[in-house]
Amino acid sequence: MSHASPPTSFSPARIREFVQELLAMDTLPPIVQAGHPVLRQRSALFDGQLEQGELGQLITLMRKVMHEAPGVGLAAPQLGIPLQLAVLEDQFEIDEETAAARARTPLDFFAILNPSYTPLGDTTAAFFEGCLSVSGLQAVVERPERVRLDFVTPEGEPASGDFSGWQARIVQHETDHLHGMLYLDRAELRSLSTNSEYAARWAEPGIGTARQELGFMAGQPLGGQDVPGAADVPGTPDA
Repeated sequence: MSHASPPTSFSPARIREFVQELLAMDTLPPIVQAGHPVLRQRSALFDGQLEQGELGQLITLMRKVMHEAPGVGLAAPQLGIPLQLAVLEDQFEIDEETAAARARTPLDFFAILNPSYTPLGDTTAAFFEGCLSVSGLQAVVERPERVRLDFVTPEGEPASGDFSGWQARIVQHETDHLHGMLYLDRAELRSLSTNSEYAARWAEPGIGTARQELGFMAGQPLGGQDVPGAADVPGTPDA
């Protein structure tokens, strides 16, 4: 499925001005919701639009917003900033059985600039996924189970890392945000559920019951971790 996202119209000066406005706020900024054009545009590559101190302050602010939500990832466009920057962290306490079923291990905080990912192998995983910018909804998304992430650190150094399981899903979800893509673009739309319906009916280790009763992924083998998940929210990944 191909989605062509137009590039942001923000100039480097406008990006910096907007960031400075957010940093001057007395309260945490709101998370932008689906329908706002910034979520459907290709964000600008980071190329020195912000001074090092401003970049550090923005990363700190994004981490605070992510924790407050709460979530395990947040991309700059989710604050209205069309810049290829995201923060990621997963330190939520979950039981051992759930962690094993979801291949979910703690992810230490880090920030990424200008990221891209490449699947490693052919194994995929189907999870319920949510997003802090699509409030109240979840849907099943099939994604590569392992990916290599290439990015630039906030210090300006090129870096890469291999991620699997839940961490790989978070990495993909946040990187997609920076290219104007929401998880709904990749979702099995027949699985689309409100959070309350998900909690009442589909909150089990796998997606088998939901797949049968909602009629999606018919005839497809279940790949990787056949479990619920969401990227910006702790219970599923919500990012």
